[in-house]
Amino acid sequence: MDSDEQVKVSTLEAYADTILPGEKRFPGDHAIAGASEGPGAVAAGALELLHTDATGVTVGLPYLAQSLNEHAKGYAKEHDLTLDESLPAFVALSFEHRTALVRSLTAPGHPEKDGWVSLALFCNMSFDSAAHKHTAEAIAEGHPGLLAMGYTAPDEDGLWRFPKFSYRRELARLHPDTTPSGSPA
Repeated sequence: MDSDEQVKVSTLEAYADTILPGEKRFPGDHAIAGASEGPGAVAAGALELLHTDATGVTVGLPYLAQSLNEHAKGYAKEHDLTLDESLPAFVALSFEHRTALVRSLTAPGHPEKDGWVSLALFCNMSFDSAAHKHTAEAIAEGHPGLLAMGYTAPDEDGLWRFPKFSYRRELARLHPDTTPSGSPA
């Protein structure tokens, strides 16, 4: 991975970690602030999802990372902070300062709000729905977000069945022409 790609990746990881924090992956992990126990957006696959063409943001990721680092430099200057120059500017901010900067970028009225909110939504989606994977595959791999929300593995045939009704009662009887696979006849 070349240095531009490393800057982009670590900056986007730091952004994802700001949105849904997790624990550091290893000592000296700068992108992940370690603000929360357990896995966060990065461990859940945020970068994999962001690099999925269907998101519509993939082509803009280098610009977003560069812009985020420029905003971080401005934020540091405004708050009289000294950044570690060996790191991308956003990565060099503490978690509290990352959060404050992201809060300002996503605030009503900020001219770039839509882009930063979109990026944040995809970071959440990576954890909440594993949108970059088939659900059964994500569960089989131990996806941290789905497991945290209580998703269970499908039955042996790959289908999910729910023996208990979510409202504690049957809402409708099965149509008599429903096929064994659950499709209408």
